[in-house]
Amino acid sequence: MAHPISAFQAAYISIEVLIALVSVPGNILVIWAVKMNQALRDATFCFIVSLAVADVAVGALVIPLAIIINIGPQTEFYSCLMVACPVLILTESSILALLAIAVDRYLRVKIPVRYKSVVTPRRAAVAIACCWIVSFLVGLTPMFGWNNLNKMRTQEPNASQEFVITCQFETVISMEYMVYFNFFVWVLPPLLLMLLIYLEVFNLIRKQLNKKVSSSSNDPQKYYGKELKIAKSLALVLFLFALSWLPLHVLNCITLFCPSCETPHILTYIAIFLTHGNSAMNPIVYAFRIKKFRTAFLQIWNQYFCCKTAKNATSSTTTAEPGN
Repeated sequence: MAHPISAFQAAYISIEVLIALVSVPGNILVIWAVKMNQALRDATFCFIVSLAVADVAVGALVIPLAIIINIGPQTEFYSCLMVACPVLILTESSILALLAIAVDRYLRVKIPVRYKSVVTPRRAAVAIACCWIVSFLVGLTPMFGWNNLNKMRTQEPNASQEFVITCQFETVISMEYMVYFNFFVWVLPPLLLMLLIYLEVFNLIRKQLNKKVSSSSNDPQKYYGKELKIAKSLALVLFLFALSWLPLHVLNCITLFCPSCETPHILTYIAIFLTHGNSAMNPIVYAFRIKKFRTAFLQIWNQYFCCKTAKNATSSTTTAEPGN
């Protein structure tokens, strides 16, 4: 029988639902904008769509599963593990999409003339598919055996083959996996690599802009000026991702390396809200920082929402006129 939800849990669930209600429509709008607008059909925006798909899944799938885990239902071990793994898959997918975006921006400024022949739509699609395959392999590693099942069997030697547990993330997911494999191999190195890539991108762009100031041709300066604006926006997306996810990984490190340390529950909840809230941030960044997205968002609004109401009103008035 389910135990009643406390006031704290109710507040937690309300915040999670609010994040999902912002994240899902916002990222669907990003996907819609790329589908509608021909100007958004290059490799960078394909990688952004992959990131948006992961963010939609966070709002539509991970947040409901996180709410279930927070309630702590009684369930079989592997059922709980299946509830815990999607967030690992989608986190890795987001990181690899951000890495692909960073590499794409680097190639745009490093080899601008050969860029379109090197980064073809087919190669971009293959890169996105590889990112998702790696994400599933990394995220499902606990299902393959790196989990807390043996530890729990040691603690409960007389338990049946499919014993029932209170479903909590740390109950089934090994902290060694979270820190040594997930964080130290698949989160931290890609973030550091992206930092270096963006520093090199900005360095290359500034060199080109300084070089072209004395040149009579304005086209290269316009190209690199536009690249600088987009690179700054995408670097901001990366910064917000790191800011949102690092606190939770730091708390995981504290849990593993200092078992006696007491981490306040409120800090854990804030860290969780940051990770989920990151999925709602990207569409806002795109809207305010990238002109092509802003234009596409306004076009969708005018075509499907704002003007549709006006058209319906006009249509009603026109229908009523013959009878007057």
